[in-house]
Amino acid sequence: MSLAEQLDTVTGAAAGTVDRHATTETFESTAPASGAVVGVFPVHDEAAVGETVTRARAAAERWAALGFDGRKQRLSAYRGYLARRMHELADLVHRENGKPHADAILEITLAVDHLAWAAGHARKTLGPRRVSPGLLAANHAAYLEYQPLGVVGVIGPWNYPVFTPMGSIAYALAAGNAVVFKPSEHTPAVGAWLAAAWRAAVPDSADAFQVVTGYGATGAALCRVPVDKLAFTGSAATGKKVMAACAETLTPVLMELGGKDAMIVDDDADVAAAADAAVWGAMSNGGQTCIGIERVYATEAVYDRFVDAVTTQVRSLRPGADGEATYGPMTMSSQIEVVRRHVADAEAAGARVVTGGTDADAFPAEGYVAPTVLLDVPETSAAVQEETFGPTLTITRVRDAEEALQRANATSYGLAGAVFSASKDKAMDLARRMHSGMTSINSVLTFASVPALPFGGVGDSGFGRIHGEDGLKEFTRAKAITRQRVPLPVNLMSFGRPANAADALARVMGMVHGRHR
Repeated sequence: MSLAEQLDTVTGAAAGTVDRHATTETFESTAPASGAVVGVFPVHDEAAVGETVTRARAAAERWAALGFDGRKQRLSAYRGYLARRMHELADLVHRENGKPHADAILEITLAVDHLAWAAGHARKTLGPRRVSPGLLAANHAAYLEYQPLGVVGVIGPWNYPVFTPMGSIAYALAAGNAVVFKPSEHTPAVGAWLAAAWRAAVPDSADAFQVVTGYGATGAALCRVPVDKLAFTGSAATGKKVMAACAETLTPVLMELGGKDAMIVDDDADVAAAADAAVWGAMSNGGQTCIGIERVYATEAVYDRFVDAVTTQVRSLRPGADGEATYGPMTMSSQIEVVRRHVADAEAAGARVVTGGTDADAFPAEGYVAPTVLLDVPETSAAVQEETFGPTLTITRVRDAEEALQRANATSYGLAGAVFSASKDKAMDLARRMHSGMTSINSVLTFASVPALPFGGVGDSGFGRIHGEDGLKEFTRAKAITRQRVPLPVNLMSFGRPANAADALARVMGMVHGRHR
């Protein structure tokens, strides 16, 4: 029996592959495309979460004691298990999230690659090293190392239920922590599968990665139990609630929140490539991508050609649940109303609808939204200022790239973005000045596929970083150690120092540093 099939097996002791503890309440996960039940899971209360964290805390000591090589060996076994069962997991993602199987394969591939990088680079990034002691402590040796925190709680999203949480899970595990993962209530089966796969691949450290399921109260319990750090991915509004709950126990947090990512298309851009990237960035995964493109600012020199190229591509897209569909249903049915509201607000403000819109044709079937392109949308409208998280794209004509950058930065969000230009120097300059944590040049979303690069936002898009060396360090505490090698003739840190020692020190500082102006 596959892990996915086990999710349907509900007993008195367990719901699917998840330990019920003493919890009696359960909930169903359903397929957004058909409404069919994917699995039944417990609604873990604070007591159940507490028991899970207690087990994880004991496991964390054993997991940390394995050292970098021991953890690398086990993380390699885990990624091997995921890679061998990629189609099984992709099928489950397709059923529970709704995205096409091929897109699920791409998501899982990225997660496996990040898992490999985290395991392979943990020692180099976090291992003990000597650092310069400086002038005042020249008689000491100075050491720096990064120690695991203990137990890390991860609250994951539903739009990328494998790749996004694995950005925290893989790096936290590689850093020596145990992990308690609370998947979205819309994709608990995927989270349960990942945890069950861990137990199968790494049986001697099974409790180092556990899952709890439920709604918002279950996630809040992770803050109050508490864990040693909590990594959250979701909306800015929910992120504030999570931070408030974590503040009660002074639990540090990592926040990966929403985005309103913009693309700049400059005079000399490859228009065909920019249009292709914009359509993928806006419409793939049904637009349910925090780092997807929701706004495009194209200069006057390329605007008309860009709009034509985008329109041609978008009209060939088709949402659906079959193998030929471009993208699937909206995972959260409530998100459809957000899309409808944003588009209606833009239309009321005078925007031109090129494709999609708010009429019946824009919602071809229950749970689906047609790809929508809007022109001349006022900058004050919800479609420009708020995260839509649907298959929509606004395109705005601007005078030049500087105006495009100004408009791109005129939002409280700052997650990601893109710049299209034939000039490397100009593109790099625009990318550096874009108010975002990540920017791709002449592509979209590419930074997410580079394990060595940190991932995270600024402003209302959150703080903290996953991926890369920053992502490994995010789940550690820096430990500083000094060791006296030889004593000094005069110990300045003693009440027994000579009366003139401070004056002598001041003269030395004046000779060494005083000449600088």
